[in-house]
Amino acid sequence: MVVLPSPVVQRRAVAWLLLLALGLAAPDIARAQSAKATAPIPAATLALMSQKGTSASAPVLFRAYKKESEIEVWKKAASGRFVHIKTFPICRWSGQLGPKRKTGDRQTPEGFYSVPPRQMNPNSSYYLSFDVGYPNAYDRAHGFTGSAVMVHGVCSSMGCFAMTDQVVGEIYAIARDAFAGGQAAFQFQSYPFRMSAANMARYRTDPNIAFWRQLKEGSDRFEATGEEPNVTVTAGRYAFLPYKDPALESLVTARRVQEEARIASLVEDGSAAVRTTYSDGAQHPFWAALSAKGVSLGDVSRPEALAYAGQDVIVIPAQRRPVLVAEAVWSRWMVAASVPALMRVRGFKPAYEQAPPRFAALVMRYDQTLPTMLSASLTGQMPAPAPPAIIETLAER
Repeated sequence: MVVLPSPVVQRRAVAWLLLLALGLAAPDIARAQSAKATAPIPAATLALMSQKGTSASAPVLFRAYKKESEIEVWKKAASGRFVHIKTFPICRWSGQLGPKRKTGDRQTPEGFYSVPPRQMNPNSSYYLSFDVGYPNAYDRAHGFTGSAVMVHGVCSSMGCFAMTDQVVGEIYAIARDAFAGGQAAFQFQSYPFRMSAANMARYRTDPNIAFWRQLKEGSDRFEATGEEPNVTVTAGRYAFLPYKDPALESLVTARRVQEEARIASLVEDGSAAVRTTYSDGAQHPFWAALSAKGVSLGDVSRPEALAYAGQDVIVIPAQRRPVLVAEAVWSRWMVAASVPALMRVRGFKPAYEQAPPRFAALVMRYDQTLPTMLSASLTGQMPAPAPPAIIETLAER
């Protein structure tokens, strides 16, 4: 009779066999991990860097935009300014526009973060990754909670920037080589959308607008100067230390004045105000197009939510502001043959103002009523009137 070992002995034997198998496989696993973490920057990207006066070892800075689902790579050039190298499409981010506030809210964070070498993870379960540094000083000042917010591979997000393996491999290599060149930490800027005047006017009624104005200040400093903003947190707000060079601060001031004027003008002109909602984040159209063609993106988180990504809710409809009638509008009411000659005359006046004295009474009447009628027509309050015969007659004289 064959005596079988006891169940305890059997389990121990299986465990030892598994350990032996893992031990034999460990060198291969280590080599694979080392290979992906040490893969070189693609030659085409190195060529782009060279064309823009920078190199693989120069400092790097990343800018992420949730609504556009993009991450930009910027490198410091020989001029001392950061230059844009390339833009990567985000395969998946999650949550809504706005900051991350607590553990488990699936929000991809917004703000200014710092990434030192210790936050790089060559052994990530998501191919390669780095921790963006959430929560930062601003987040902690507001009691926000959470951790391990990554830029990583695959296409699955629970608050991270999921890039796919190939894309994160290149991003990782770019950051790694910047560290090798002596950079102590790189800045990772995360925005809800591109911080343009048009977007600030568009989202002016959003509950997050006060926070986004702080982000715009940092964004404008970078775009005005090409230098990394010096970020601090004061009284629970992002603040930015002045640049040492007064000329750079002058550029910042000019940019701020220009942008504030643009926003005010857009609002005054009746720009619509909206809120953009998501079922659970979004992905870049590049990846959506590939998926539609049947290309597998692997494990995509909550793919059903993508059908409801980026739905605009109109808070204030666009309104056309009444405008003064320009001389070009008056010219529509004149005889076509006479308009070019009149327009070439220096100090051109509408034809009705050039009428002989005997038409003074008629001129006064149209001077008072026709601009009002045209203004009403332009704003959609009444149909455009037919060209008055008196205007055609006066244009001939």
